[in-house]
Amino acid sequence: VGGNAGNSFDGTNATDNTLFGYDTGTAITTGDKNTAVGSYTLDAVTTGGNNTAVGYNVLSTQTTADGNTAVGYNAMAVNTTGASNTAVGNLALDANTTGASNVAVGHQALTANTTANYNTGVGHDALAANTTGAHQVALGAFALDTNTTGGENTGLGYNALGGNTTGSNNTATGYRALDANTTGASNTALGADALGANTTANNNTAVGYNALTAATSTGDRNTAVGSEALEAAST
Repeated sequence: VGGNAGNSFDGTNATDNTLFGYDTGTAITTGDKNTAVGSYTLDAVTTGGNNTAVGYNVLSTQTTADGNTAVGYNAMAVNTTGASNTAVGNLALDANTTGASNVAVGHQALTANTTANYNTGVGHDALAANTTGAHQVALGAFALDTNTTGGENTGLGYNALGGNTTGSNNTATGYRALDANTTGASNTALGADALGANTTANNNTAVGYNALTAATSTGDRNTAVGSEALEAAST
């Protein structure tokens, strides 16, 4: 339903497609079981199947990929061959091209992701700057939002690991846990503001509110357990 919707197939060479909106699915030739709602959604797909696109310009450059779900303005707008992604929210995964098996839920979640795989970002701006960093989980507004190429990080809570750029293998759970970390790796912070000042230090473990909160760049291999444990230790 809509001008040019599905005008490249005749009903026998592409089946079970549902198209609503101007130019929706206009290039589909043999792709099956696609659902597109909104102007210019899925308008470049040819053989891709089992895709769901809802919103303006959603999945608009995808050609052959299968199994993507995108809901929201410009969600996954430039995806070409990336498959099995889920994007819900305005601009979610909107720079993704070939990245696969990512989940982005929230405004601008994983908005800069291009080729990275297996990331999960849930929350406003979660993993927003991530480009090629893979195997990460960010749950909470601004969690891991400046991460670019760091991988295997987990940030749970508002602004958890919010300053991280290239640091890898970090785990932060709690409000602003490890939020100043930039390149530090293999740190674990559990509790609000735990390791809150850490920037480049590695292999630290902090469990409890404000634990090791003053440790900055040179303090490696510290362990603090308990509320405000070692909170003044800087090195």
